[in-house]
Formats: sequence, C-alpha cells, structure tokens
Amino acid sequence: MNTKLLASQISLSRLKVFFALSRTPHGLLDMATPALGALLWLGALPPPAVIGLGLLTAFAGYTAVYALNDVVDLRIDREKIKRHGDREREYDLDAVYVRHPLAQKLLTIKEGVLWAAGWALLALIGAYKLNPACALIFVIGTLLEALYCLLFKVSYLRTVVSGAVKTSGGIAAVLAVDPNPSFLFLFVLFLWIFFWEIGGQNVPNDLADVEEDQQLAAKTIPLCFGLQRSGAIVFGTALLSLVLNVLLFLLTPGGPSFLCLGLALLCGGYLFLAPAYRLYQTPSSLQAAALFNKASYYPLSVLAVVIIGLLT
Repeated sequence: MNTKLLASQISLSRLKVFFALSRTPHGLLDMATPALGALLWLGALPPPAVIGLGLLTAFAGYTAVYALNDVVDLRIDREKIKRHGDREREYDLDAVYVRHPLAQKLLTIKEGVLWAAGWALLALIGAYKLNPACALIFVIGTLLEALYCLLFKVSYLRTVVSGAVKTSGGIAAVLAVDPNPSFLFLFVLFLWIFFWEIGGQNVPNDLADVEEDQQLAAKTIPLCFGLQRSGAIVFGTALLSLVLNVLLFLLTPGGPSFLCLGLALLCGGYLFLAPAYRLYQTPSSLQAAALFNKASYYPLSVLAVVIIGLLT
C-alpha cells in the first residue's frame, strides 16, 4: 500500500513538472479570452457539445504553445540559469510549480518536444472539427510563437508578435461558434486582446526580467526604450484596452447591459489600469510583476461578468 502511494506521489510530481513546462495556471487564465469572445458575439451559451470541444481544444492549444515557448527558448533559458541560478520568484504567476523545467533538466528535450507535439495535435484536431479556419489560425499562432522566441536578441518588435499570438485564441473561438461574424467585432476583439497582452503581460514580464535580459543582449521594449517610456507604453495600452472593452460591448449583437459594462470597467480599472499607473509612476521589477499577475485575471473577470449577465 505504501509502495503504491509513493508511486502515485512520484507520478503526480512528475505530471506537475510537465504542466510547469506549459505554465498551466497561466494557460487556464488565458482560456478566458476565447470563451469571452464567443459569448460576447453569440449573446448566449453555445451548445454543450461545442462548449466541451471548445474547452478541450483551448486547453490543448495553450498547453502546447506555452510548452513550445520553452522548447524554442531552451538555449536562452539555460544561459539565464547559468548566469543567475534558479531564481524562483514567489510573486511570479508563471512559477507556481517551477520555472523552465526543461532548462533545469527536470525534463529531457525529447520529453518536452513530445509533450508539446501531442497537445498540439489534439488542439489541431479539435480546432478543425470546430471550423477548419480555427485550425489554420492555430497553425499560424504556433509559428508566430516560435518566431517570437527567435527574435529575443533581434528586435523589440517581438512584442507585437506576442500580441498577435495571444489574439489567435479569441478570434478562433468566435469563428468556432459562427463562421460569418462581424469583421468589425473581430477587429475590436483583436485590438482589445492585443493591447492587454502588450501592456498587461509582455512588457511587464520583460520589465521584471530586465536585469537578466540586459546581460543576454536581449531586444525588449524596456531595454530599447528605458523604464520610464516602457511604463508610459504600459499605461497607454491599459487605457486603450478599457476603451476597446466598452466598444466591444457596444458591438455585441444583443446590445450592452450597462450593469455588465460598468462591472467590466471596474474590473479593468482595478486589475489593469491602476497597477499600470503605479508602474508608470515608479517603474520597478516588483511593480511589473504585480501588474502582470493582476492583469492576468482581467479577461477572466470580464468573462465572469458576462456569464452572470447571461444567466440573470
């Protein structure tokens, strides 16, 4: 009995390492964006079969893409660990389990590649069943994620690539529930997710790692434009995101619920705009990490507001 319990604990610990490779806690939060896009456009819950397949496909897609990031970034991550050691950060949402397990040799390269490829195949099949266009978007998003990693020492415009990658889930979700949605709605949804990713995720993450990245000759927004300008970029994108959130609600076919819209703006102000302003005032790694963690919950909070609105 004790032997079985020990084997079970070892298997669970091993599984946690694989999910750490895919940054699963963060990936689960990111699943809110496709769900939100689909619900806003439909104005109702999709059929149960679509919900189930959509959730499985989204989970597989984010699991694969985050794992791909660490596979492609393996050399850079190992260089960081060699220079700075294992810098686990208790305030880092991406380090809930362990940061970069592949670079720390907790997994082999073969295991990492097979894990990413397996989930990617599952995501591709699910996306194709929902809508062949969704499968194409997934392939493009995966290729862009690899490009984003390869631009680490090449150009700060990698941030733009990151924004495009993060929008792919939301756009695909709308096409999964309606093959002919409004182009204007898709465009505003794209911009909303795009600016949230840049101001609430990518630039703050680079700000938190600015010292490490500087020694690696990286090309990031903070290193190319400085901390103060980076703070201004973050705050500006936060403002744009909230404005786009209003426009997104106005473009929903059923029309906006002003209560839901007000609650969504409160969520955005608390989770995104306020910490972005604090970062703009006093740029620092701690402020950047705090913004990153809070802003990660922004789409989820808006999704909760929309679901409550649909059910009441």
